[in-house]
Amino acid sequence: MARRVLLLLLASVLCSTTSWSAEPAPGQAGDKPDLNGIWQVMNRANDGLEAHPAKASHALREGPRGPLPAKEVVALGAVGAVPAGLGVVVGGEIPYQEAALKKRAENRTNWLSRDPEIKCYLPGIPRATYMPYPFQILHNKDAIFFAYEYAGAVRHIHMEDPGPAPIDSWMGQSTGTWEGETLVIETTGQNDQTWLDRSGNFHSEALRVIERFTKTGANTLQYEATLEDAKVFTRPWTIRMTLYRHVEPDAKLMQFNCVEFVEELLYGHLRKHPLE
Repeated sequence: MARRVLLLLLASVLCSTTSWSAEPAPGQAGDKPDLNGIWQVMNRANDGLEAHPAKASHALREGPRGPLPAKEVVALGAVGAVPAGLGVVVGGEIPYQEAALKKRAENRTNWLSRDPEIKCYLPGIPRATYMPYPFQILHNKDAIFFAYEYAGAVRHIHMEDPGPAPIDSWMGQSTGTWEGETLVIETTGQNDQTWLDRSGNFHSEALRVIERFTKTGANTLQYEATLEDAKVFTRPWTIRMTLYRHVEPDAKLMQFNCVEFVEELLYGHLRKHPLE
């Protein structure tokens, strides 16, 4: 039954060629809170989960009187700058192990070549939730499906435990349950290639993410994600933020197939005569 319902949900998505409506379908959620709709954060978590000041760029180099944007991003000017963020980590700091903290510093130094977002790789969980792009939840009492504008990422939430993930993947394997009015999703089986933000925060393939979606108003959700990774962190830690549902009558999930936008970055050196 759940499989048939999921197929119907997928069909409703695939039949739409360029965008998907934000209008919730009344009654689809059964006796559970209706989470259907297009959601988005209004924070700077993708730039940095921890509180951070504004700066000229994520990629900096030493200048004669202080840090300057790296040569590759100078032409972007203010567009390449980083806005300040209040932080979404409960307690303020991510509890890294000492060796992992050094790797984060290396990631920051090599942001241009290491951040998977720059290459349009799938974002993983939880980063997909707080990227500066909306996502859509489609569900009823038997099945839940998430569609993301960024890179056309999707994930199917299993409502019955399918057992361990057969292989690691970019978006992992997600299993959902309801705890009263809260949707709880456990995600495992992610590879170690995704990052948590543009500030070099990362994880290993041992990451286990427990997400909690709790409705706090007609068009708001409290989102929490607890991250466990014994290879990288000293203890589990949690991020918390508000998700806002788009209520504009013409709100739609647009396409952002960024793969084609980065082909020159990834493969330009293979041209017979590479461009300057």
